[in-house]
Amino acid sequence: MAGFLKRLVPKRFRRDGVTIPAIRLHGAIMAGGGQLRPVLNLATVAPLLEKAFSATDAPAVAISINSPGGSPVQSRLIYQRIRDLAEEKKKRVLIFVEDVAASGGYMIALAGDEIIADPTSIVGSIGVVSGGFGFPELLKKIGVERRVYTAGENKVVLDPFQPEKERDVEFLKGLQLEIHDTFIQMVKARRGSLLADHPDIFSGLFWTGRRGQELGLIDGLGDMRGEVKKRYGTRARLELIQPARSLFGRRQPGAAVAAAIAAPFAASAAAGLVEAIEERALWARFGL
Repeated sequence: MAGFLKRLVPKRFRRDGVTIPAIRLHGAIMAGGGQLRPVLNLATVAPLLEKAFSATDAPAVAISINSPGGSPVQSRLIYQRIRDLAEEKKKRVLIFVEDVAASGGYMIALAGDEIIADPTSIVGSIGVVSGGFGFPELLKKIGVERRVYTAGENKVVLDPFQPEKERDVEFLKGLQLEIHDTFIQMVKARRGSLLADHPDIFSGLFWTGRRGQELGLIDGLGDMRGEVKKRYGTRARLELIQPARSLFGRRQPGAAVAAAIAAPFAASAAAGLVEAIEERALWARFGL
């Protein structure tokens, strides 16, 4: 009711300044996740985005990104949801990079009408990477024979328990090239003529915020609070949009929590360990 009455008062007579909704998108980008290890994906991020963009009086939405990347699918889905809401609600999107917005993190950052980073932030890494382990020799040493039965000659492509096959690797590289091309086209569509003519922009390399600005990957250097006050006045303030709290007071990262709780504990723990290792490897690529 108070918000409704406030809107009836002409802006020049209001005592308060502009309020800008702010969202923190921090973490690796993966499907799944849970209360103990929240990650970024469309399911966890969508409620925050909907709430932030529903602020009728706000001229913009500020989004803080700190992510080493992860799933290209989830990265693109988050990017698309931000752009759809920005166009639907007629709001400007300001992206602020903290430690890193690389790979899928940078893909999400492309949703911003402007990208602003700290001079020492890490940005870029426009490429695609896949990784795994091979265990065929280990099975021999411990005396285990693996038996697989398939209908379809390619159902065990890249099986980690079988010797690596050259045709399997070539198939994977083909998929990577398609995903990489999609990423490149997104960067070109969003950054356009701002991009410098540099041979390594799409090579997977990454740079500091200062160098990223020179290459056209970002628009400026700064921080969220300073930029908001510079653009919207000294009385402008940020309103952090956070996940809803559960019955026990914990933040609920998203819909994935229910599935994690329902899963058998041992299986969840094993899967969580693998995902935690993958997440740690993503951060480690950038010295974090």
